[in-house]
Amino acid sequence: MARYRLTDASLVADIASARRRFAERSAILVETVLLRRRAAAKLRGAEDWLFTDEALQQATAQAVAEHRARRLAGAVVHDATCSIGTELAALAFSAELVVGSDIDPVRLAMARHNLESAGARVMLCRADALHPVTRDAVVLVDPARRTGSRRRFDPRAYQPPLDELLGVLAVRDYAVKCAPGIDFAAVAQMGFDGEVEVTSLSGSVREACLWSPGLARAGVRRRATLLDTGEQLTDADPGDCAVAPAGRWIIDPDGAVVRAGLVRHYAARHGLWQLDPDIAYLSGDRLPEGVRGFEVLEQLPFGERHLRQALSAREVGATEILVRGVDVDPDVLRSRLRLRGPAQASVVVTRLGSGAASRATAFICRPSR
Repeated sequence: MARYRLTDASLVADIASARRRFAERSAILVETVLLRRRAAAKLRGAEDWLFTDEALQQATAQAVAEHRARRLAGAVVHDATCSIGTELAALAFSAELVVGSDIDPVRLAMARHNLESAGARVMLCRADALHPVTRDAVVLVDPARRTGSRRRFDPRAYQPPLDELLGVLAVRDYAVKCAPGIDFAAVAQMGFDGEVEVTSLSGSVREACLWSPGLARAGVRRRATLLDTGEQLTDADPGDCAVAPAGRWIIDPDGAVVRAGLVRHYAARHGLWQLDPDIAYLSGDRLPEGVRGFEVLEQLPFGERHLRQALSAREVGATEILVRGVDVDPDVLRSRLRLRGPAQASVVVTRLGSGAASRATAFICRPSR
């Protein structure tokens, strides 16, 4: 089946051919091949793995799983929601001993096949994450946050529910994977008193992981991990930075830094300053290594007419628009500007100041890349 193209143009003919060759097995064969192709962007070496669509959506990206496995190197780990085995495949080569369990027998069978394909030796059993079958192991849990294609935003609606899970794990060392947008205050109200690690990969925030106090570094309650650059920041790092007008560059910090509330810590580390104490944009006279920034060409009070005139004077026809602190839809603004010209530019729109002194400001910039 893998020899079929299965593109939009060939899909009808390919499925018809598959039905003639494979009869009632054709649907699952087509689905498996398509899922394996989708998995290539998330997992290396998964060409022979088995998936369900929902399990693949929920699967941890390999780089994120490998990072977590490094934090758990040398430990005895029980992945209590192992699903198709993504986390287990990473843990098997760093932990002292690994056990996997899941309540879904189909996913458990897939995990067994996938781990054999990866050459990983892991003990597997069927069990409910709310009824632990191990003692003295670090428990790793990835509660389901989807129902079909719909996301569950209330952590009490996770499967298993986060409040029940934290109650069960209260006497254990654990790591619980959550949605990156989870309400940290709500988690604290559930009794969580450990470290929240927000992780980004390929420019997007992937997860917030709750690490029990026994697995957290002393004094750390927030951590941002940027897998693209290998950088980590915590709330135990220095966080003093100035607030000043824009310098040569404007920097939009990585989403993990913003989500973890470590913008000032990032600025202090890299010699940057804030444009406004309540806005995440930073500025500096040089860019941190490997970071994309926006070189300021012009600053003006924000207004569609003034912005259109300034961009037209520069013959800008294509623009990237970034917005913080101002009620502006970038796509709507771009269409209303009706720009024409051969040049390209980035526009950063933000609010500066507070109260009566607050003003919306636009920066016309040249992106570093």
